[in-house]
Amino acid sequence: MPTTTAPTDFRWRSESDTPKPDRLTVVDDRLRADDALSRVRRGAWLLHTGDFHNAKQLVGAMGRRLPETKGAATPLEAFRAERKARALEHDTLGHVVVQLDREYRLKLGRAPDVALACTQVWGPAQDDVTVVPLKTLLGMLGAAEWRKKGLPVPGLNKPLTPHYGVYLPTRTDYVELLGQVSDVAGKTVFDVGTGTGVLALVLLERKAAKAIGTDLEPRAVACATENAERLGMAGRFTALERPLFPEGRADLVVCNPPWVPEPPKNRVDRAVFDDGSAMLVGFLEGLRAHLNPGGRGLLLLSDLGVLLGLRPKEWLGEQFARCGLTVLQTHAVAAKHGKAKNPDDPLHAVRAAETTSLFVLADGG
Repeated sequence: MPTTTAPTDFRWRSESDTPKPDRLTVVDDRLRADDALSRVRRGAWLLHTGDFHNAKQLVGAMGRRLPETKGAATPLEAFRAERKARALEHDTLGHVVVQLDREYRLKLGRAPDVALACTQVWGPAQDDVTVVPLKTLLGMLGAAEWRKKGLPVPGLNKPLTPHYGVYLPTRTDYVELLGQVSDVAGKTVFDVGTGTGVLALVLLERKAAKAIGTDLEPRAVACATENAERLGMAGRFTALERPLFPEGRADLVVCNPPWVPEPPKNRVDRAVFDDGSAMLVGFLEGLRAHLNPGGRGLLLLSDLGVLLGLRPKEWLGEQFARCGLTVLQTHAVAAKHGKAKNPDDPLHAVRAAETTSLFVLADGG
C-alpha cells in the first residue's frame, strides 16, 4: 500500500552536501508539475508515494519548466549560465524524494527492483527507512546497468565495469592517445587519479610489469580493483585511497586530471572539476620526485578550460617550466564526444574546437 504518513526517523542519502530534510510532505500521482515547482520553491520536500513512472514523469515535467540558458555573449558566460542552470535543476528536482525500506525496496507502483543498485553504492542496508532524491536513485539504476553490461574500451580485451560515482570513460579519445606511448613492456606504472583503473589497465595490457593506481574516492578504488580482477591483472595492479602519488618511483606516471578548473558542486563532479587546478598543479609539482631515472610522465588533458577562458593558453607551459619538466612529445586528438557534434548545445562552438593532448614529460633538471 502507498505510504500515507511521512517518516520522521530515516537515513538521508545525498551525493551533495544537501542537509537532511526537516520535514517531508507526502504527495502522489495527483500532483501536477506546476504545483510541485511552487511547493519546492517554498522549501517543501515532496515524498512521492504513487506510481514510479508517474514520479519520473513529474520530475521530467518539472525540469522542462525550469529557465533555459540563452543569450550568453561569450563562451565563459554560456558556461557559467549552464552551470547555474544545472545547479538549479539539481536543487529543484532533488526535492522530489522516495522512501526505501530495510531491504532497499521501493514500494511504488510499477517500481523496479532497486536493491542491487543501492547495495552496490551504499553497502548492505542498516536502517529501517532510507530517503533519497528520485534523481539520485535513477542515476544509481543507470550506473547499475552499465556495471551489468560493461563498457568496451579500446586497448582492453574485456569490458570495464564502471561503478556509480566513478568517471565513466565513454570518451575514449584520451585512452586512445596512450597508443602513442612506446616502450611500455616491463615498465612500472603509477596511475594518479585512477578512476575505473582504465589507463593503468591499458598499459598493463601492453605488457607493463605492474601498476599502482591512486584515488581520493573510495568508490574508485573499489571499482579499479574489481576491474583488475575481472581482467586477470589483480596480481599486477594495486589501488590505493590517497591523494596524488603512492610511495616510491615508477617508470611511467600517468594522470588524466579533471580538466575544468572550477569548484565541484557535488561528489560526482570531482572527476571533471578541479578547483584552482589543485590536482593538476600537485601532479606537476610532485612528478619529478616520483620518476625513476629516465622515467616519463604522461599527462592527458583537455583544453576546454583554455577555450572557455578559465585558464590562459600559456599557463600550462609555464607550469611545466616552473616544475622543472621537459616536454619530450605532444600528441593531440580532436573531441569526438556527442556534445561536440550537437549544434543545440549552448557550448557547441567551444566543444567542437576542443582537443585532448598527451604531454610526455621528463625531468628537466
